[in-house]
Amino acid sequence: MTDRPAAAKSHQPDPHVRRILERAELEGVELVRFLYADHGGVIRGKAASRSRLAERLTTGIGHTVAMMAMNMLDQLQEVEHMGPVGEVRIVPDPATYVPLPHAPGAAAMLSDLRRLDGSPWDACPRTFLKDAVAELATEGYTLVAAFEPEFTLGRRLPDPAGGPDRLVPIDDSLCYAGTGFDTAHDYTIKLVRALETQGLRVEHYHPELGPGQQELSVRHAAALRAADNHVLYRETVRGVAMRMAMWATLAPKPLAGQAGNGAHLHLSLWDDTHNVFADGGEVLECFIGGLLAHLPALTALTCGSVNSFRRLSPRAWSSAYAVHGPDNREAAVRICSPLGETGEPNLELKPSDSSANPYLSLGAVIHAGLDGIRRKLDPGESVDVDPDTRPGRYQRLPASLDEALDALEADEMLMEALGPLRRTAYLAVKRSEAVAFSGMDPSYELFHHMRVF
Repeated sequence: MTDRPAAAKSHQPDPHVRRILERAELEGVELVRFLYADHGGVIRGKAASRSRLAERLTTGIGHTVAMMAMNMLDQLQEVEHMGPVGEVRIVPDPATYVPLPHAPGAAAMLSDLRRLDGSPWDACPRTFLKDAVAELATEGYTLVAAFEPEFTLGRRLPDPAGGPDRLVPIDDSLCYAGTGFDTAHDYTIKLVRALETQGLRVEHYHPELGPGQQELSVRHAAALRAADNHVLYRETVRGVAMRMAMWATLAPKPLAGQAGNGAHLHLSLWDDTHNVFADGGEVLECFIGGLLAHLPALTALTCGSVNSFRRLSPRAWSSAYAVHGPDNREAAVRICSPLGETGEPNLELKPSDSSANPYLSLGAVIHAGLDGIRRKLDPGESVDVDPDTRPGRYQRLPASLDEALDALEADEMLMEALGPLRRTAYLAVKRSEAVAFSGMDPSYELFHHMRVF
């Protein structure tokens, strides 16, 4: 009996398949990684050999349902329908095929998790984003997005005292300083070339505020592509570093007392003709209103780890209050002024980092903004000062993962959007992570987030 999903039998071969097979042979690819992001925010997957690639592009690769109940410490949680019994398929999207310059002989595709009959699985994060995009389309809109990630570059060294490994930054240069450019130059050029080879168009780069901290952004894209891009970005940042005997981490706060790593989420909303945020009218205001109304709950998905909340502190330019304002870098939602005559206005959601599952994060943001549009939610006053200078006036965002998860459980709209299986598994995984790190020495938390993200 074949393990091909029933729904796939009636389809003609995807037009991308022949191109993929030809490219794999021409480029000497031996293994193709089928990648997905789990509820812990970890990028996982399996690889198909070139000899079986034609078949696996259709059938996918078998996978236990239990993996979506695994937390970032590889601790399996008890979630109904995610135990030892049950199987899904990791089914790649042929349109996302890219070579991996940092891993010669390997390529990758972003993947969906599907049932044995080929239908979407209720716990598939990529499907969650696809469904959010489709729901937004019913109102006549598409979302264009880009993650703006920061990461820390250094070396992973044993702790002389026998504790967890330490991350030693590559430099101690100042923010935007020329010495920072020079110290990380060889790595940065390799990274840029690797990203461009995979179709990720690099926009900007600079050494950031903290020791070894880098910021490199890639061009915006339609929502699904933006999330796919962020998965590839994360893998490439770390992969290039490993090939150079270095260590890169996108963890929100890998070094105590130093600047945190965000992945600010930039958003613009389009109809058939133009960027509707450029109009500056009701749609923009209501979209912001939706983000702010759901923001305490959203942080459980956009800032998806215990470590995230070390970063979300007042006066750290990471946002700690549910406010909005033009070019206000302490506001949770910053209204960005356009660059030049051809630039497009966009929103920047600052409470966002790379420990989040980008599909769940961006999908939830779409649902929140769409709820604002449909219910015409008022975003409140625009704030043009640091909100922390006005104590008690503005809503403080959750100060811990547990608080954020409480807010998520209380948010009926987001819980409904997530669906029963996905929300049950996500809450179980994230609650277990909160418990696992509670009471532990901070070095334990910092090490595991530096290691995983």
